[in-house]
Parts: sequence; C-alpha cells; structure tokens
Amino acid sequence: MIRYALACDAGHDFESWFRDSAAYDEQRAQGFVACPFCGSAKVEKAIMAPRVARTDRDAPALSAPVPAEPASEATVPAVVSEKDRMLRDLVRRVHAHLKDNADYVGPSFADEARRMHEGEAEMRAIWGEATLEEAKALIEDGIEAMPIPALPDDRN
Repeated sequence: MIRYALACDAGHDFESWFRDSAAYDEQRAQGFVACPFCGSAKVEKAIMAPRVARTDRDAPALSAPVPAEPASEATVPAVVSEKDRMLRDLVRRVHAHLKDNADYVGPSFADEARRMHEGEAEMRAIWGEATLEEAKALIEDGIEAMPIPALPDDRN
C-alpha cells in the first residue's frame, strides 16, 4: 500500500491510500479519484516527504507513551461514491444549521438537556458533546436528544 498526498484544482489538499502507483494511475484515469471536499476529479499528486524507517535509534520502551501523529483534517478516502458524497454534504449542512440556530453547550450537553427537560432551564435548541452512556441515559429517561455524526473532515 502507498499513501499519496493529493490536491484538487480548487486547492483542497487530502491524502489517500492505493495498492500501488499503478492503481492510483488507473483509478485517476477512470475518474475514480475525486476531491472529498468539492468532488472535483481534477486531482494531482502533491509533493510529499517520504517516511523512512530508521535503525540507528533505540526503539521506545513499551511502557513509554508514543506521541500521536497529528491528524490531518484531510485524511479521507479519495474514492467516494455519489451517495457517500451526498451523505457528507448532508452532515456538513446539519452541522452548519446547528451552529447557526442552536446554542453550543459543549461537554455539558447531557446536563443542560436534562435541566431543560426538568424545567430548570429555558427550552431552546442546543448542541454539544455527550458520552455514549450519557446519550443512552437521556433517551431512556425520555429526553429528546439525537446523535449527530462528526463531520467527515473532523476525524475525531
């Protein structure tokens, strides 16, 4: 497998994995490689620094934490179907609607939803984060809440 840094003609940078360089060339020629942000099939390889394993350094101890590589917001697959593209667009629009029309309450979403349900806070549209356990508890208690998928670009 090989990972390529790619860029579309609109300037969006992203990465994708391919079986080998011939697979990339073949998929690109057939129009299967498209920008996940705008859908453009005019995609080119971008300059990318190779990663080479080094043997001149000691391996980190197993108990030592290994720093995580920062996640690129553009590490989404380059080959997406029309249905996938439409779903990604819908999720983006839902997030934009929430940001424009609801109050962000962050990680206190479950507490604030419960306070509103119990009449301790004004009823209004809110959005934020909740753990799986908090979300299940809200639903079990009859409190209206709906999980919204993360934006495809967030990768959180």
